Amino acid sequence: MMPLIRETFFNLRFLDIADMAMVAALLWSAMVLLRRTRARVALTGLAILGVVYLFARQLGLRVTAGILQGFFAVLIIVVVVVFQEDLRRFFEQIGSWGLRRRPQTLRTGMTELIVRAVAQLAATRTGALLVIPGAEDLDRHIDGGISLNGDLSEPILLSLFDASSPGHDGAAILRGSKIERFAVHLPLSSDHAQLKTWGTRHAAALGLAERTDALCVVVSEERGKVSVASHGVLRTLQRPEELANELDRFLQEASPEKQAKPLWRRFGGVWKEASISILLAALLWVMFVPGSSVTAVTHRVPVLVDNLPRGYVLEEIDPPEIEVTLEGRRRDAYLLNRASLGVRLDALLVKLGRRTFEITPANIEHPPLLTVVQVVPNHVRLSVRQEDEKGAQPSPPPAQPPSGP
Repeated sequence: MMPLIRETFFNLRFLDIADMAMVAALLWSAMVLLRRTRARVALTGLAILGVVYLFARQLGLRVTAGILQGFFAVLIIVVVVVFQEDLRRFFEQIGSWGLRRRPQTLRTGMTELIVRAVAQLAATRTGALLVIPGAEDLDRHIDGGISLNGDLSEPILLSLFDASSPGHDGAAILRGSKIERFAVHLPLSSDHAQLKTWGTRHAAALGLAERTDALCVVVSEERGKVSVASHGVLRTLQRPEELANELDRFLQEASPEKQAKPLWRRFGGVWKEASISILLAALLWVMFVPGSSVTAVTHRVPVLVDNLPRGYVLEEIDPPEIEVTLEGRRRDAYLLNRASLGVRLDALLVKLGRRTFEITPANIEHPPLLTVVQVVPNHVRLSVRQEDEKGAQPSPPPAQPPSGP
């Protein structure tokens, strides 16, 4: 692999750099989105299997490589099943960037109003669930609800979540300076590690935060505690000031000015994913662009003798190594494990007096993805000696006395 990288590194064109940058951006976006969900664990498992497959193939573990190769043959189906929700969200995120959609989140000045209302709800232990949308669409994740489109105010919020209100068990969606809908049903999370002893409201808040970039504010009816859910994480707040900080941070991230910034500034906190994406994009480009071209490589391969007849001892192979030229894709040639190469010579005809053997491509052991195009030299001579059954070299026959009178 390293020779392939060295050969192509200094010959890059502008289009090659643009190609790698596009792939890196797609990988980066996918990693950022998957980081917010539990699907990243499954992705890590698939990556581990991929590394095991590469090592098995490189070391010649045929059974392991065969099993994993059969698994990766249906990988597209596995990916669609396991990452169905995340793939949809990924494509929606690309669509939102392409259409330059700007979030219609809370307007400036609404933060204090919400903090006061939430503090009063918590003091009276009145359960509540507020949803503040981000840039991503919520329509396919929410269900039911009553359209209100009324001005956002503290009295209306308190009345919506009053125990006597028919929609107090649902969520209220706040957008701009309006209460868009209330009594809305949200998808439930199954992340029991975070939910612990929390109830349905917290499961609904976390469920929406796992699927979108919305900020959900929850007031516990039993404990009077205030929690926020965002980016798949549920946190419990201790003071009302913390809620104000969370709202200000969310509004700053969702502001049009923030959304208009370049991607490398909007995602400044994910340089780890960015570095991995750039490295993977470069490796993929090397493997599938220059690595797909046809090349020829030459290796010196040792001659291995099989089927030497009983009673014969091999003394010398001339020459002991043969230069074998293989042709195939560059990535297969440079990833070749030299331990898989060999020249197999059948010495059964030694007992008939043969000492010189022709070497053909049929005698060469090599990976099936590569083709033998040349063998130099194409003949090998064996030096052998014959022994008796006890292991000693047979003595020459005794000299006959001269005949005569």
